[in-house]
Amino acid sequence: MGSIFTSIIDGEIPCHKVWEDDNHLAFLDIRPIQPGHCLVIPKREISYIFDMDETEYSALWSAVRTVEKKLRTATGCQRVVITVVGWEVPHVHVHLIPTDELASFPIPPACDFDAAEFPTLAARISEASE
Repeated sequence: MGSIFTSIIDGEIPCHKVWEDDNHLAFLDIRPIQPGHCLVIPKREISYIFDMDETEYSALWSAVRTVEKKLRTATGCQRVVITVVGWEVPHVHVHLIPTDELASFPIPPACDFDAAEFPTLAARISEASE
């Protein structure tokens, strides 16, 4: 069974489309953080952004850039914040949120992490295989 985004792509669920090409769709988020909050998705359903092949990954970011320009022009915002969370729906999607100040975007709080662990964690990441 496909994700809710696949149902939107297939026209089974309506959306407020703002842009589309052969491989991507951008539409307004139904639970916006700010007015104009959009989602950009690939039409091919894939769950995790880093599982995309290089060509699809690059094409997605090109689509995101296209929509960002349209969104900034249409809203007059100073910056568009980008997030890729990846847990809400198992279909790659990039959030584009128009903002005029940092307070326009809720940043998650920092975790409780012992600073003495930074060297160990940095070494573990550095030494991990690709």
